[in-house]
Amino acid sequence: MIEVVAELSRGPVFLAGEALECVVTVTNPLPPTATSASSEALAWASAQIHCQFHASESRVALPPPDSNQPDVQPDSQTVFLPHRGERGQCILSTPPKILFCDLRLDPGESKSYSYSEVLPTEGPPSFRGQSVKYVYKLTIGCQRVNSPITLLRVPLRVLVLTGLQDVHFPQDEAVAPTSPFLEEDDSGKKDSWLAELAGERLMAATSCRSLHLYNISDGRGKVGTFGIFKSVYRLGEDVVGTLNFGEGTVACLQFSVSLQTEERVQPEYQRRRGTGVAPSVSHVTHARHQEACLHTTRTSFSLPIPLCSTPGFCTAIVSLKWRLHFEFVTSQELGLVLLPPLEQPEPATWTGPEQVPVDTFSWDLPIKVLPTSPTLVSYAAPGPSTSSITI
Repeated sequence: MIEVVAELSRGPVFLAGEALECVVTVTNPLPPTATSASSEALAWASAQIHCQFHASESRVALPPPDSNQPDVQPDSQTVFLPHRGERGQCILSTPPKILFCDLRLDPGESKSYSYSEVLPTEGPPSFRGQSVKYVYKLTIGCQRVNSPITLLRVPLRVLVLTGLQDVHFPQDEAVAPTSPFLEEDDSGKKDSWLAELAGERLMAATSCRSLHLYNISDGRGKVGTFGIFKSVYRLGEDVVGTLNFGEGTVACLQFSVSLQTEERVQPEYQRRRGTGVAPSVSHVTHARHQEACLHTTRTSFSLPIPLCSTPGFCTAIVSLKWRLHFEFVTSQELGLVLLPPLEQPEPATWTGPEQVPVDTFSWDLPIKVLPTSPTLVSYAAPGPSTSSITI
């Protein structure tokens, strides 16, 4: 019996273009006092990162698979296929890397191996939607002699920042003070440079503030004014907005605002409408604010963007966009007043009307949501960084 443990040194969240580092530890769990005949052996171990794509058959019409592709013996148990037994299609993978060959461990002995690979920048982000799913995994395959391959899968979350694909790591860097006693490889320099560049771009895109005002009206007049200071956000930020009903001619009794994502299947992959066919557009609400606002002049709201959500993106099959979805309940009576009179000649009991004729309407305001620091996401929404298997 051999125990294989894979540990991600920096957590399970990465930015596309960063280097993933994983330490694979192989241990013979038998006590050292066991006989030498209890030593265990592995023929080889290999690691590979892959992205698995799965689409809902009721929402997405995918083309038939290409029959001209060569056969890679998917039924053979001696071929290393990281996506063996997984649902959907493998749309992206890195070249496999061999960790070791012909390993023999005595009782109580343990050996560790380091795996490093740059996450591809041309792939989609990690996403689990109602129409499609994009799932990243690091798969480690191990095999004993004359035995089938055993697979250890480590789930990953990949964030994609558009624009980093075309950026090249500078070869000629400015002269900076360095210590000859500290070792820093090129991959570490590139990762720190990429993280710094991504942080600068995110800060530049989301720090610009300028008041944007929108007039809200229905078919009978002005309801109010909505103000927001920016339209580009990062994961983990709060969307703050203000509503001014003081200048409205139509009384607003209640409003609600929802922070939503809109998942839309591209037209060429949409299924034709018919029995059992799900709609090609789906919405998910991440935060909501509701308020009764009759006789309210000004109010505000704050909606947090969850760190576990997916920033907006677009692929050939599906697109994901963010929006603020407003719903207003207005009175059909102009100048509606539901307050008791201020001066009454005699004491009296005042009750509001039991029924008020109302109208409802909605409004959608698109916003843009970008990723944030992978370290922040790993810290605030921790996931499993260690996976193990016994062979």
